[in-house]
Amino acid sequence: MLKNRLTAPDRWGKWVADRIAILLLLGAALFLMGWMLASVDRLTGLTQSKSTVAALGQLFGTFTTIFLGIFIEAAAFLLLGVLASALIQVFVTPERVQRLVPKNRLGATAVGSLLGLIFPVCECGSVPTARRLMHKGAPVPLGVAFLLAAPVINPVVIASTWVAFNGDPLIVGGRIALTIAIAAIIAMTLALHPAARTLLRRIPDTVPSHDHALPAQGFLARLGSVTDHAAAEFFEMGQYVVFGAMIAALAQTFIPQDILLAIGGNPVASVIVLMALAAIMSICSTVDAFVALGFASTFHSGAILAFLVFGPMIDIKAVLLFTTTFKRSAVLVIVLLATLLSFLAATWINLNVG
Repeated sequence: MLKNRLTAPDRWGKWVADRIAILLLLGAALFLMGWMLASVDRLTGLTQSKSTVAALGQLFGTFTTIFLGIFIEAAAFLLLGVLASALIQVFVTPERVQRLVPKNRLGATAVGSLLGLIFPVCECGSVPTARRLMHKGAPVPLGVAFLLAAPVINPVVIASTWVAFNGDPLIVGGRIALTIAIAAIIAMTLALHPAARTLLRRIPDTVPSHDHALPAQGFLARLGSVTDHAAAEFFEMGQYVVFGAMIAALAQTFIPQDILLAIGGNPVASVIVLMALAAIMSICSTVDAFVALGFASTFHSGAILAFLVFGPMIDIKAVLLFTTTFKRSAVLVIVLLATLLSFLAATWINLNVG
């Protein structure tokens, strides 16, 4: 009887969420088993050590160092993102957004994929900016494409990738092309939803809106509104960054990465390993190219590209931030599609290019 009362969009979301949840639960179970097996030697050595307190202190120090590194790096770019979001909220009216952006799905997706060239933000900054644009009236495919592509398709990241890999066309060009393609496919997929805007969560009204009072406000008053909006949104979204950084730091502390790296020569396993590392390490896209460079001598090119493309889209803190903007079913679709598309593209490159 309940099924009959559900609308078409609700049934679509429930159908997708149920099936993807099963796949994610299976993946989480396999990941947990692998984690336990990989960590057994480390934990056994810890309990048998005569200096258990010193060993625990070393692990805590490692955890603290990794956590602070991830959080400080992410917080800086989150601040840039919420400032951009606040500027859009105060200075850009919904009517202006709707007038400037393309109305059709394909045009909106194309603009969203390249919008990072104007708003150079990483994954932490792209979420609040995309959220504000969509709630101002921008089409959902534009917001989704910007959310996923902007962490890579911006001048800072493109330049850092070029420098790190000495202009290697496969890595630099491949990163740009795969990011745009995957972001566009996911955005167009969500655009097929019969009521795409129902996938968005409502933004809390933490600060009064000034959309219709702009002409009566002075410039200083508007700047005050920008700081109010930015502060409220920073603390709202910052809690997800903290939680995500804690999970990533725990995983990096207790999962022996040397075991994962030992299987990096396999063209399929190497992709899985570097995708997992990218999600776990949660490195900002502005510096991840230099980390990937350390794997270049032992991993296939496709695996390197998987690290550089998948990581900025789907890492632990980014997925938690997604939940502030999209409902659960949409987040599951984004994560699953990004994972499958990145894996298939990187594996194909490994098998056919090398």
